[in-house]
Amino acid sequence: MRMDKLTNSLQAAIADAQSIAVGRDHSVIEPVHLIRALLDQRSGSARPILQKAGCNLVTLNSAINDAIDELPTIANATGDVHMSSDLARLLNTSDKLAQQRKDAYISSDMVLLAA
Repeated sequence: MRMDKLTNSLQAAIADAQSIAVGRDHSVIEPVHLIRALLDQRSGSARPILQKAGCNLVTLNSAINDAIDELPTIANATGDVHMSSDLARLLNTSDKLAQQRKDAYISSDMVLLAA
């Protein structure tokens, strides 16, 4: 996937997801890291979309935090992390959805829809 096809907001969320993974001594960036980063964006679209869909954000935040807590950690972490195959699939599915809608860019909205 070409990073230049991602919106600035999604690029920032992926960078934040990487930072979350590094900070928690995880060896891979998982979809849950990206969802956490999307929900943490102050000006992002994830929270408003999920609220309009009737999602209980308190429950969702708790579940995401629990899922991140359950991920395996590595001792003596070097900060070297890579994208998990699950995250790659999520982004590829998002790309496909954006193409079907004839969108020029892959947005956070497409990631939420794909998830």
